[in-house]
Amino acid sequence: MDNELKPMDAEQLREHAHRMVDFIADYYKSIEDFPVLSQVEPGYLRNLLPESAPHNSESLQSVLDDVQKKIFPGVTHWQSPSYFAYYPSNSSIAGFLGEMLSAAFNVIGFSWITSPAATELEMIVLDWLAKLLKLPDDFLSSGKGGGVIQGTASEAVLVVLLAARDRAMRRFGKDSLRKLVVYASDQTHSALQKACQIGGIHPENCRLLKADISTNYALSPDVLSEELSHDTASGLIPFFLCATVGTTSSTAVDPLPELGNIAKRFEMWFHVDAAYAGSACVCPEFRQYIDGVEEADSFNMNLHKWFLTNFDCSALWVKDRHALIRSLSTNPEFLKNKASQAEMVVDYKDWQIPLGRRFRSLKVWMVLRLYGTENLQKYIRNHIKLAERFEALVREDPRFEIVTPRIFSLVCFRLLPSRKNEDGGNKLNQSLLDAVNASGNIFISHTVLSGKYILRFAVGAPLTEEKHINSAWKLLQDAASTLLAI
Repeated sequence: MDNELKPMDAEQLREHAHRMVDFIADYYKSIEDFPVLSQVEPGYLRNLLPESAPHNSESLQSVLDDVQKKIFPGVTHWQSPSYFAYYPSNSSIAGFLGEMLSAAFNVIGFSWITSPAATELEMIVLDWLAKLLKLPDDFLSSGKGGGVIQGTASEAVLVVLLAARDRAMRRFGKDSLRKLVVYASDQTHSALQKACQIGGIHPENCRLLKADISTNYALSPDVLSEELSHDTASGLIPFFLCATVGTTSSTAVDPLPELGNIAKRFEMWFHVDAAYAGSACVCPEFRQYIDGVEEADSFNMNLHKWFLTNFDCSALWVKDRHALIRSLSTNPEFLKNKASQAEMVVDYKDWQIPLGRRFRSLKVWMVLRLYGTENLQKYIRNHIKLAERFEALVREDPRFEIVTPRIFSLVCFRLLPSRKNEDGGNKLNQSLLDAVNASGNIFISHTVLSGKYILRFAVGAPLTEEKHINSAWKLLQDAASTLLAI
């Protein structure tokens, strides 16, 4: 009985945590030995695990053995240096340490009184980040706005859409919901559509305006203005505009200054989604891509994508925190306390969908302090340099083409088909993607732009070096040669 794991015991924690850290460190040392993309079939795990939970306790070693034998095969290794799919999901030593400390405290910081440090540190680190990004002072906690950590960009766009919806309904009446219209490009993340569904916005009132190669897939102010004129003439009410800095498909950058002026003229809530590319904007040479944020009502970036902060951690800033609070606040008797009642403090439960929240600001604090701004900038610049290297390799091979201009660390490219190809090379490029991913040596993903199947190569894993770029390109070239010879 003395060896049984207690609910909490300092010495047992020390022993087991050391073993777990060793296990994790060994995983990172050997991460390149695993197929980047899991090669298992659906349902593989059910046949490997018992049908019910164990009645008696088991040892940590037996669990770790099962992780190696049964869990590892079903893991797609997002931290692999040869992971180039979707967008990155960064982990780091500092991020790990922050997560460990957060797990140690395990506070449920829904209001200031539940753990004052959790609330106040979040306010401080998000002010630090706002200053790094040179956001307007309106987004700082010292004024009417402020920052809050959401779980994901999907949650961020939902809460600001709800705030914008309620603001519009207060102005135009509760029966105006069916007339409220949302605007964005068709390159905007699908999270906006889900937010509209949850927020009760009629599907036909979610305007996803077509973007094409003529604007490098950015939202055209002229197209937007034309749609707004038509809708207002029809008696509809524009209330929300979402612009993107770094779209998911191709890192297109919507023209914020022009869109901000349009939003202001039509009195719409203007939200800027920089989930991926926002991290790059801490570098002075990339700050230009969020010029125009001055007119935004809200701004969002995912620290867990490209800022060495373990998932989940999505930073959202608003100019008017009271708009969020009016939409999301509840105040049951069991949560009332003197500080909240006197409005002396921020209660982040009123800035988000759930009540409970983790002490996520600890890992942001750790990242900012243990790396510092200069090293974070170097980290971003290195990935962009590696993407430039890959782009140059693609351009050197006449069998391939670059599809859209590279701005950050994503390269969009495709293998050119023969003239007799019937579908414009779509099946050819899908076969190329399937071939390299099935090898287990790299993992890339795709998109479709103007009807063309496009390969996406996103550099951003913490361990990626130039040798991984070169190896990935050789694999793509070899697979292309095989397909073209068929």
